[in-house]
Amino acid sequence: MMLGDDAEKKAEQGSVFPGGGVGVNWHKIEHLSASGLADHKLTEVNVVGKRIGLLKKNGKILAFAASCPHAGADLCDGWVDILGRIVCPAHKYRFDPVNGRNTSGEGYKLFTYATETREDEIFVAINNF
Repeated sequence: MMLGDDAEKKAEQGSVFPGGGVGVNWHKIEHLSASGLADHKLTEVNVVGKRIGLLKKNGKILAFAASCPHAGADLCDGWVDILGRIVCPAHKYRFDPVNGRNTSGEGYKLFTYATETREDEIFVAINNF
């Protein structure tokens, strides 16, 4: 991939998102391993001051904003339904953890984060902007 000189430096420092987006840093989730994360259990972590929810679904770790975009309820106090959607405990709105789409029809979008697992360690991509 051809990037400008500044972007090449950032890529070497690990702040280029896969696919070429500049301005993203990967942050390791401390005190939690991929193998230690239970399937279909919502878990909240703090990454550089952001409340982020994690969900292990079919072996893949997904990350999302831990607050409901509708009323700010703690999504990790909710549950995962039989279709694998996150259900908000306040108003039962449902969100697809893969893309943040509101599947119950209210029109809200849940912010999601890219994740990577490296040798059982979990990393979440956080935008620098």
